[in-house]
Amino acid sequence: MFERIVPPALADAALEHLQHDGVQRGAIVAWLGHNSWDLLATLVACERLGAVLLPLNWRLAAAELAQIVEHAGAGHLMGTPEMEALAGEVLARAALTPGAATGVVPGDLLLVYTSGTTGRPKGAMHTAAGMQANAVAAIAAQGLDARSRVLSVLPLFHMGGLCIQTLPALAVGGQVLLHPRFDPDLWFDAVASWRPTTTLLVPAVMRALVEHPRWAGADLSSLQFVNSGSQIVPRSLIAAFHARGVPVAQVYGATETGPVSIVLHPDEALAHAGHAGRPAPGVQVRLAADGEILLKGANLMRGYHREAGSGFDAQGWFHTGDLAVRHEDGCFEVVGRSKELIISGGENIHPAEIESLVAERPEVADCAVVGLPDARWGEVPVLAVVERPGSTLDRAALQRLFDARLARFKHPREIVVVDVLPKTALGKVQRAALARQLIQRNRPPA
Repeated sequence: MFERIVPPALADAALEHLQHDGVQRGAIVAWLGHNSWDLLATLVACERLGAVLLPLNWRLAAAELAQIVEHAGAGHLMGTPEMEALAGEVLARAALTPGAATGVVPGDLLLVYTSGTTGRPKGAMHTAAGMQANAVAAIAAQGLDARSRVLSVLPLFHMGGLCIQTLPALAVGGQVLLHPRFDPDLWFDAVASWRPTTTLLVPAVMRALVEHPRWAGADLSSLQFVNSGSQIVPRSLIAAFHARGVPVAQVYGATETGPVSIVLHPDEALAHAGHAGRPAPGVQVRLAADGEILLKGANLMRGYHREAGSGFDAQGWFHTGDLAVRHEDGCFEVVGRSKELIISGGENIHPAEIESLVAERPEVADCAVVGLPDARWGEVPVLAVVERPGSTLDRAALQRLFDARLARFKHPREIVVVDVLPKTALGKVQRAALARQLIQRNRPPA
């Protein structure tokens, strides 16, 4: 299925490059670089050879990348010229292990490490068959066909950037315009000149576009819909796109899940704004007693690479750690993560519920809620806010909002204005790091 995603000459050149570098069946090829067609060609070449591609997050520090390379057992490191210095730092710290890597089995094709927002990153191993199943689900869920024109700006080192639109569109014969990395001006230029029919965005990118001076005057008429995922999308951002006549579809998933698991079809985007949607074709979804999303499907990972636990329970369900509710019409709505759940005095508090309210304030550029230890209540919610440039947080107005729409026990015990929130490459808040930062702020200097 993926043989035709790049021109044959480019795929042949990548294959020759791998063979010249001594890549064998079962070997892991690490890739470090911005988005490029060479990465996609290397994926095709790895499938031909029976090797595994490991795309690396170039935003990580050299020491972090070295740990991933060594844990994976990568035998080769390739990439784009602009990453030569970083690659050198990685190689100075990590020992490559050429040959077939321990833990790789026939059919494995793609190894992607989780973002590690709650701990050490784990490597999710995906098979070629699983990736094909994911592409089939993505094509059906988004109505992709040979007429589709995808503007691809998210990092291909993440499952979302690679497998929600880019690979599926190419597999079905559509066109893809690949940007090395997201740049709002280049995005607006491409929408004006290339006229894409769809694009995949995350909330941080959506916000950058909505707040850009070109937003109001941009001609977005070619966009049949945009897709979003990776985290709960603030309804204010959805409303901004809908006001411009662009439906915001959604894909729920994770590094381990393909990632296409629950989808909000473009046709339902306006009527079900903010919902994750319905099970993707070929995916089974079940909610545990506590509301945790459990998944089964051919597009899920084979398992965690070189980890004792596979990530699946005895019945074959993958436990996502995300919490959801299912509405009467069958649509799922993600309400938060079980690990983010704050239990204060025996009451459950979902950070996303508070954050969605705070995001309505015009002076708030970004926000996050974390639970901090409390002697009386066990833990209490604390709100961190990034003010919009030129604005000052209106604490009184925010308190009135809480009084009107939140139970008293859910009110943040403290509101802290910060310069920036620690985030992953896809814009997910690193809550553990934020909690440490807030705790450290209250400690007396040594």
